[in-house]
Amino acid sequence: MRSTRYLAAVCTAVVAVVATLILAVSTGEADADPIETRSEQTYNVWLQNIAGWKMHRASTTNGLVAAVTASIRNRDADFVAFNEMCRQQYNAIIGELRAAGWPQDSTNFARFGAVRSDVCDGQDFGNAIFSRDPLGNAERLPLPDDGSVADHTVLCAPLQVQPTVRFCTTHITTSNEVIDGVKANQRQLDAANVHMEDYHRAGETVIIAGDFNAQPNYGRMNGWYSANLDTPNNSDNTGYYRELDDDDEQHCLGYGEPTVGVGDPPGQCVPEKKIDMIFVRENRIVGDYWADALAISQNCGGPCSDHKILIGQVTVAV
Repeated sequence: MRSTRYLAAVCTAVVAVVATLILAVSTGEADADPIETRSEQTYNVWLQNIAGWKMHRASTTNGLVAAVTASIRNRDADFVAFNEMCRQQYNAIIGELRAAGWPQDSTNFARFGAVRSDVCDGQDFGNAIFSRDPLGNAERLPLPDDGSVADHTVLCAPLQVQPTVRFCTTHITTSNEVIDGVKANQRQLDAANVHMEDYHRAGETVIIAGDFNAQPNYGRMNGWYSANLDTPNNSDNTGYYRELDDDDEQHCLGYGEPTVGVGDPPGQCVPEKKIDMIFVRENRIVGDYWADALAISQNCGGPCSDHKILIGQVTVAV
């Protein structure tokens, strides 16, 4: 659910200087372009694993396309990420969003990253990103092999008009198979994190939304979550990133709201099955941020997915 972060007021110039030094240490190496010199931009992010083959068998006429495109428009999304999407559904959603006038450039607002080609009635199956603003060239950054036929990647593209801002998605494997002494899912999470840090060192601000197939309090996520995040429900973190639902005091502070299943009632903290996440590097966030998991639409002859839509908003230094 949407929540409010209460930031301590900085009362003196001395405290401000000390806080700045602490932030520089806690968020890694100093930026070549300090955050103070950057402009700010607020983005609305929309994410869903649509189970495009498992639940829909690549259908574009069973209500799924209409449901997701209506939600994207209703939530005023700037960035959209899909996981488990068939190419047929990708093309249909492009058509619907184009017809609705959602993109600023109707010829340049979507990118697809194939993961496998043995499902979806012979067409590609994978991940996709959509942007209200025109996109630059996409990169499909490889992740370590998980021993399956899937070709896991991180799919990213910068904004054409603001190339220091990049939007990404990924779908991490569920495999626990040990390869070279490390579990496949841990290897992929670590590699995806390295890709994000490479962009950061290049001076870019990245928003990544995807199905991480790990709950926030799992040890393999510690390298993602900021070391400054330490709650009973999410501790021992060593990373630099905040997940946009990690300040959710109404559900579970440090963890957020479940995105798979019916979820927990408001006011209770029952960490369970949150695997869809939106991350931004902590030292790129300006002010408050929030995320919310929406009820699963029933307009597909039944549920439209086994994952909730996750929406969020963040202001970043660009």
